[in-house]
Amino acid sequence: MPATSTGPLGATGVDRHLTRTERLDRLPFTSKHRRLLAGSGVGWALDAMDVGLISFVLTALARQWHLSPTEVSWIASIGSLGMAVGATLGGLLADRIGRRQVFALTLLVYGLATGASALAGSVAVLMALRFVVGLGLGSELPVASTLISEYSPAHIRGRVVVGLESFWALGWILAALIGYFVIPTSADGWRWAMALGVVPALYALVVRATLPESVRFLESKGRYAEAESAVRSFEEPAGVPAPDTAVDGPVAPSVDAPVAPSGPVPGLWSARYRVRTAALWAVWFCVNFSYYGAFIWLPSLLFAQGFDMVKSFEYTLWITIAQLPGYAVSAWLIEKWGRRATLTTFLVGSACAAGAFGMASSVPAILAAGCALSFFNLGAWGALYAVTPEIYPTVMRGTGSGAAAGFGRIASILAPLAVPPLKAGGGTGLVFTTFAVAFAIAALSALGLPELRGKDLEEL
Repeated sequence: MPATSTGPLGATGVDRHLTRTERLDRLPFTSKHRRLLAGSGVGWALDAMDVGLISFVLTALARQWHLSPTEVSWIASIGSLGMAVGATLGGLLADRIGRRQVFALTLLVYGLATGASALAGSVAVLMALRFVVGLGLGSELPVASTLISEYSPAHIRGRVVVGLESFWALGWILAALIGYFVIPTSADGWRWAMALGVVPALYALVVRATLPESVRFLESKGRYAEAESAVRSFEEPAGVPAPDTAVDGPVAPSVDAPVAPSGPVPGLWSARYRVRTAALWAVWFCVNFSYYGAFIWLPSLLFAQGFDMVKSFEYTLWITIAQLPGYAVSAWLIEKWGRRATLTTFLVGSACAAGAFGMASSVPAILAAGCALSFFNLGAWGALYAVTPEIYPTVMRGTGSGAAAGFGRIASILAPLAVPPLKAGGGTGLVFTTFAVAFAIAALSALGLPELRGKDLEEL
């Protein structure tokens, strides 16, 4: 954006009437944003790799350890229980000690626990370690999306957050490749696969050393000099001149900025936020239920339908690859149609695809319906992660995002446990019809969310 006296930037430097967050919102997408997205995205992909690996490991373990469907369900669900606790605690910590600190800490926790899982010799030990893994995973996801959302320019914020979420597909594809090439090679193949999960612990050092702290968080803690330095690090690649004098204190908002309400910070269920909180929690719950019920069990369900383990893993790999175009289309539509319309459309598509998968009987039909489910479901996830941090102000953004994710994780605990009785009662058709209904409920709930495309992040 040119530095003219008639634009948001004065000819001699930064317009003194702009807050730091307004200065960030008006920047173009630069190499600094790209590095932040890539740095956070690698962590996101490693999360997905861990979640994806357990779906392949369970298929091998069920055969090697002679596990019952109930035991398989509990191993799958215990990680989600940890994620439910971790998401809530991670959000609270992010609002108190910072986004970057929590991001690095959670990578360290779940990376070490995943590596240790490779040595597990019993169901009890594996479940205990999976709970710790879940604590780290649950804490990291809402924190990373909050950090990206707070640095992204307003006019492309949704697209950038969907870009972050698209790294999830890369992690799942990596997990599918490990499942296909590593796990079937020997009786200890699943252990080697889990050992690779220690990589996030090493990456935590990179996060701590290279990623910036949120400007909004720094200002909320009175660390104005650090906040100014962070803003300048993003303005410099955009060619924005330095301000005439150091801005080492709070900055008053411009006259046309949204007026911040005064008084105590409202809660998630206060009159101002209760409708959006209820809608958001409902979407998170239903999407988690369908996603974790379907994708954690997918290799095992295919195996149970008569495909051998290698072929089941191969089909899961092809279905997983369809996540990538789903994210791409969602990222494009979210700034064209808006958050609510994009999220609702992809949820309706997910409901239709889940119903079709439940009725599929031939290999082409299974692959087509599975790919459609991946496309729409993960596109919906991208839109949901874009919406979530936007609807709360800075002082409660981490808390609000973490609480929604934490509530959703309750569904991810219940879903794997629900699959065996549903399958026993009505086969794969009943399983995926249930998921289709959950997606439809999520689509209706999404209509209660505010539309914030192109708007500044709401402040208190």
